[in-house]
Amino acid sequence: MSAMNDLQSPLRQGVDALGLDLTEAQLSQLLDFLALLQKWNKVYNLTAVRDPQEMLTHHLLDSLAAVGPLRRHAAALGGAGPGLRLLDVGSGGGLPGVVFAICCPGVDVSCVDTVAKKAAFIQQAAVALRLPNLHGLHARVENLQQCFDVVSCRAFASLPDFTAWSGQALDDGAVWLAMKGKHPSEEIAALPSTVDVFHVEPLQVPGLDAERCIIWMRKSAR
Repeated sequence: MSAMNDLQSPLRQGVDALGLDLTEAQLSQLLDFLALLQKWNKVYNLTAVRDPQEMLTHHLLDSLAAVGPLRRHAAALGGAGPGLRLLDVGSGGGLPGVVFAICCPGVDVSCVDTVAKKAAFIQQAAVALRLPNLHGLHARVENLQQCFDVVSCRAFASLPDFTAWSGQALDDGAVWLAMKGKHPSEEIAALPSTVDVFHVEPLQVPGLDAERCIIWMRKSAR
């Protein structure tokens, strides 16, 4: 647990750099999530990153960089998005889904993964972190019957594959939020005319010298 205590200060610094308004309880939940991820990772191989400091920058802060944009989108829909339904596709160890659930308690977050153990980890995280707005789904995204207001992913698949597989889960007026590294110009060019990229939002991840961005997409009006 001392390793997690060592991360308190860099986490706070990162959150401040991102301009996020988080409570002490939320900061504790983020560190508890990281500890849970590290514990389960020993058995279930949820992530290849195992060093706590690296997990902080490459996973936690990387996911936190998308919280501000998500909050702004939710607020634009009215009232900071209470009841907003978000689906995180190929969530694996819950990144960014669990981070979204912690930082946006008014957003109902479902993390879907085809690997049962990963979906089980999300369910365990929901219980351990006391997150009633977090759910783990063991399924293929293309088989889901529910519809969502935001469908997100982080380093999951190419944009054409991501939008094709998750299109039926997108409610009317809903958007895709795809977290990417460098600007994926070739993937954007390969998107069908039915998908509209309406914003490419650059992200700055504290402590990480690498390009990051969000590709915001919606279904084209036809």
